[in-house]
Amino acid sequence: MKIRMVLCGSAAALSLCAGTAAAVPVSAGSTGPAAPDRAALQSALDGVHRAGIPGVFAEVRDSGRTWRGASGVADVRTGRPVTPDMRHRVGSVTKTFTAAAVMQQVEQGRIGLDAPIGDYLPELVPGERGRRITVRMLLNHTSGIPDHIRYAFPSLTAQPVSADSLDENRFRHFRPAELIELGLSAPPTGEPGGPTGVYSNTNYLLLGQLLERVTGTPAEEYITRNVIERAGLRHTGFPTGPRIEGPHSRMYEALFGVLDPPRDYSVYDMSWVTTGAGLVSTMEDLNRFYGRLLDGGIVGRSSLEQMQRTIPVLALDGTTVQYGFGLHRVDIPGCGTFWGHDGTVWGAGTMSLTRADGRRRMSVAINLMRWGAPDSSGKPHPVDEALTALYHQALCGETP
Repeated sequence: MKIRMVLCGSAAALSLCAGTAAAVPVSAGSTGPAAPDRAALQSALDGVHRAGIPGVFAEVRDSGRTWRGASGVADVRTGRPVTPDMRHRVGSVTKTFTAAAVMQQVEQGRIGLDAPIGDYLPELVPGERGRRITVRMLLNHTSGIPDHIRYAFPSLTAQPVSADSLDENRFRHFRPAELIELGLSAPPTGEPGGPTGVYSNTNYLLLGQLLERVTGTPAEEYITRNVIERAGLRHTGFPTGPRIEGPHSRMYEALFGVLDPPRDYSVYDMSWVTTGAGLVSTMEDLNRFYGRLLDGGIVGRSSLEQMQRTIPVLALDGTTVQYGFGLHRVDIPGCGTFWGHDGTVWGAGTMSLTRADGRRRMSVAINLMRWGAPDSSGKPHPVDEALTALYHQALCGETP
């Protein structure tokens, strides 16, 4: 039996999403995750590094027991090693934070889930579209608004593909309104409110603008005070410039071999994704956050139930995920149901999943993205196979 674990549900344009979705085999006799096996986890991390990722680091928790590990280098030039406590650009994991902030405002009666977004932001989503698209549709990606990234980075879908857009936009500061307009000007991905969704970062930029409108506070500040600080996170925040403060790895982008050797994009202005994928965090903080969220410490139980009502959503890499409000659901027979999110930005990838009962938690970071072109025969890339083994060991306590 297999499930799909998508490592690319965020900041990459269309087919240029991260790698391939890794299929996780599950043994039929599995009865649930065993205690973290430190030697097996370290071996799985080392396997990811040997497969071609310069640096990988992770934290796994189970019932009060915590394992942290790292393998490889943070800088391929100097050989500086990665460490488990490094800060990292976590990409679309940010969406869970943004969705939780919106649900807090729903609880206070300032936002209606089924209210038209045009009631709040008529200048951004005017006319008939603003009347038909609701807040709920933005949260679960059924708005029909396309992702703006392919239009902000046109060289990624040009022929031939190039990294020109990545380099040109490294220090560019986008305004949310101009990115939202790029999404709204493109052909819709479907009718608002359809039974399935299409993943779009533009939806979460609009939710950031909605938070700002109803609270009178920049969305990043509201999320920091009411989500990040409420969760007790010490190393998580929105960067104020293109550089990451504190210990961190360099972040290498290969663009499926277009960049050889891969190029370092650890210094980058994140205004192109902000409330959709702009956060910096640590693996320890992510595990703490999802544990608090699922335990009712960030939003109320009824809000959490809304966040966990999933529908099929087409991800940017063409796979389908079960998506709620800023949450993926991953079901592993014999091991459990897990909630969380994955994320990628240029050069950095993250996966964070927590079992529904809050006991087993895994957060993994890697510092190379889009490492290889898909094999025409369908054979997984060695990195995908190694990540599959790591995720399975971390979540279920066994190697596939």
